[in-house]
Amino acid sequence: MVTMSESETAADVPAFRYTAAMANEIEPRWQEFWSQHGTFHAPNPVGELADPEHPRAGAPKLHVQDMFPYPSGEGLHVGHPLGYIGTDCYTRYKRMTGFNVLHPMGFDSFGLPAEQYAVQTGTHPATTTAKNVERYRLQLRKLGLAYDERRTVATTDPAYYRWTQWIFLQIFNSWFDRTARKARPIAELIAEFEAGTRAVPGGRAWADLSAVERREVVNGYRLAYISEAPVNWCPGLGTVLANEEVTPDGRSERGNFPVFQRSLRQWMMRITEYGDRLVEDLDVLDWPEPVKLMQRNWIGRSRGAHVGFPMDGADTIEVFTTRPDTLFGATYMVLAPEHGLVDSIVPAAWPEGTKDAWTGGHATPEAAVAAYRAQAAAKTDEERTADAKVKTGVFTGAYATNPVNGARVPVFIADYVLAGYGTGAIMAVPGHDERDWDFAQTFDLPVVRTVQAPDDHEGVWTGEGVAINSEFLNGLEVTEAKAAMIAWLEEQGHGKGATTYRLRDWLFSRQRYWGEPFPIVYDETGLPVALPESMLPVELPEVDDFSPRTFDPDDADSEPETPLSRKKDWVQVELDLGDGPKTYTRETNTMPQWAGSCWYELRYLDPHNDKTLVDPQNEAYWMGPRGEGDTGGVDLYVGGVEHAVLHLLYARFWHKVLFDLGHVSSFEPFRKLYNQGYIQAYAYKDARGFPVQAGDVVERDGKYYLGDQEVVREYGKMGKSLKNVVTPDEMAQDYGADTFRVYEMAMGPLDASRPWETRAVVGSQRFLQRVWRLVVDEESGAVRVTDDPVDPKTKRVLHRIIDGVRGDMEELRFNTAIAKLIELTNALTPLPTASREAIEPLVLMLSPFAPHLAEELWGKLGHDGTLAYTGFPVADPAQLVAESITYPVQLNGKVRGRVEVAPEAGEDEVRTAALAAVAEALAGREPRKVIVVKGRLVSVVI
Repeated sequence: MVTMSESETAADVPAFRYTAAMANEIEPRWQEFWSQHGTFHAPNPVGELADPEHPRAGAPKLHVQDMFPYPSGEGLHVGHPLGYIGTDCYTRYKRMTGFNVLHPMGFDSFGLPAEQYAVQTGTHPATTTAKNVERYRLQLRKLGLAYDERRTVATTDPAYYRWTQWIFLQIFNSWFDRTARKARPIAELIAEFEAGTRAVPGGRAWADLSAVERREVVNGYRLAYISEAPVNWCPGLGTVLANEEVTPDGRSERGNFPVFQRSLRQWMMRITEYGDRLVEDLDVLDWPEPVKLMQRNWIGRSRGAHVGFPMDGADTIEVFTTRPDTLFGATYMVLAPEHGLVDSIVPAAWPEGTKDAWTGGHATPEAAVAAYRAQAAAKTDEERTADAKVKTGVFTGAYATNPVNGARVPVFIADYVLAGYGTGAIMAVPGHDERDWDFAQTFDLPVVRTVQAPDDHEGVWTGEGVAINSEFLNGLEVTEAKAAMIAWLEEQGHGKGATTYRLRDWLFSRQRYWGEPFPIVYDETGLPVALPESMLPVELPEVDDFSPRTFDPDDADSEPETPLSRKKDWVQVELDLGDGPKTYTRETNTMPQWAGSCWYELRYLDPHNDKTLVDPQNEAYWMGPRGEGDTGGVDLYVGGVEHAVLHLLYARFWHKVLFDLGHVSSFEPFRKLYNQGYIQAYAYKDARGFPVQAGDVVERDGKYYLGDQEVVREYGKMGKSLKNVVTPDEMAQDYGADTFRVYEMAMGPLDASRPWETRAVVGSQRFLQRVWRLVVDEESGAVRVTDDPVDPKTKRVLHRIIDGVRGDMEELRFNTAIAKLIELTNALTPLPTASREAIEPLVLMLSPFAPHLAEELWGKLGHDGTLAYTGFPVADPAQLVAESITYPVQLNGKVRGRVEVAPEAGEDEVRTAALAAVAEALAGREPRKVIVVKGRLVSVVI
């Protein structure tokens, strides 16, 4: 790759031209200057990082944060730093406009890739991670990113995860008070039990419970709790996975291994208690609407009713329905094949009159249910809930009673109902649900319509309307009918209004080594005991074998074995936790990778504080609410939309718990969210379909060739396997980091995806060369700038550009800001002299995008030190007033001329000028009407 045109040779290049070689001399020098002088250090109000002499001490603050990267062994490619460069340009601009800017960077350094590499090579993951972090740090520095390096964090640092463990203890030692709608310390719950102001589950008196029974009761309320519950077990990885880490087709997101439902003892977090607040507070966040929608859909809040359908025996089937108004239309029920009641309700023989289609061809209900269960177990949840018209199922042989009309309704099992969703049972209303309709058609079940459809409508109706065939609901609209039915159910004791969620509690255990240890031990009762804060951090022990025990990917009955469980001298530990020395057993699961990223925005505020998570004054300054109703939080958070659900939802949950407990003043972690787009790349494949090196491909006559061989171009991701990776290191070496920065910001809107094209980078380099030539003579190196004033026309252009660039920078429209700077550069280039009056504003406006070049030019213009705190140019309002206004003149609707008049010209003056401009077209005819639209056009009617 070369950076000069084909017509240039090294001998042709003037000695003082701005080239890649010059950029590679300038850039490291300024990076070292910024580092040595702490140029981008942001002063805190109090503590170690306070600095009352700092030029921005006490100034309005701005906290801007990137989603921090996982430092993989492959390093950064040019797509990774797109958002980082964008936030760097924005924060440099805001620093120049008077803000105290906090712009930190850290590393999300726990995770599976480092552990898998350790398993393969025997290299400790700490060694690999430290090497990768250093590589990322050097790559980011090479790009000139203006981070406050004192605040860098890595989630694998024990000094960091000490506080991750501390937050876990806050959650473990809390419960959710549904009346207050907030987390409260567990000690307050115990006090209520002791005082008798809160009933003990089961009805016994608190004083009558044993110590173990009391602990079990309390553990049932904790926000972090152990559950023997169905989990996603992945034998191929040897670990359980959160729902969010399983693909729709039932495989692991990482590794693509099969995932099975198993009942295992795992740590869970009661995120469902925050479902309402997580939904409601989205309304006050400045986030993209698609991200809000994704979170609302993931939480899946539904208002409806729990309804009991009595069986012929003692059992009652409970369903949750969002449409209780359609209960009169429930003509059958469906249970998930795994539902706990199935075995107890199946009779020994088919009831008299059972239809042949209902039995599946089996002689007994028991045989039919067993066969269907086996069939359903072979399907993934995705396959079971697919929108197939033909539904499968089998009659259980049992009937339930519809509580609103006493009708006997048959009970089926079918795979389109899942045990883990709702109650695992549904009341089927085929008149108003597509799946129920399809099932009813297959099994010849009755359809009762309870919502009036349009006269010309046939089949299932899912729209609005008034209630019909519903006795006391008839004539009511849907909303009214729902409320009336819920009231009736509660009055009659058949049900209760309720809100349910698609969201499930967060599975918080991993059977891995490379993660945060839990600050939990178990005593002789087998119940968890929280370690005191004085014993934090619980550090990962050194082990020889990093891998969890993995199994045949299809071995669903395999049992987890964690790497830490093999470290016997660590697992069994003698501690004095207040009642004398005892032997305890440590928790051998580790926390998921999400843990460290749930709160890192807080640690940036006070990274070296070893007394508290964050000093309250520093937290209130950087993240506190701006006023009544304001969420508080990071002022601008930039990252990919792929984190819209997992990371953001988990972080919001942790932050709300900390807010409830009084540890932070903001009730949301991220006030404004911005999703940057992606840089994609062309890949090229030969006739065999194998990727070839993209950098070696040339285009000729609209086709692509590797040597003489034609290849096919494809568009998609950048990756090593496609041989189309371009690294920022290469770009910095071949063009300079500033050129790379300008190119990435000029490619298009920051929130849009765009294709990478290395050959186009030279355009950005030539722009910077033109700016350089305005200041420096390429032949002699002398500064060309004079103190002569600019002419009036250029002055107006200058101030229009200043005004436009400021507006673009505020709205993150970096591509249009650069376009305006190119326009200004082009306007200044042909002038006989380069006036300081125009050149200095140009250099200052360029500095967020090309900071090294701007610093160098600022020095050549006679200034000492850095320009980082120099005021950003401000437009003179007087220069923004147009000298004249151009009016198009229409004649019977067609533009026949244009006229320029002074902005202050009156209507008569504009009319006269307009008629003069179209006098030839009028040919002496008298206009019937002349309409002057102020500032826009003149319409002449003849």
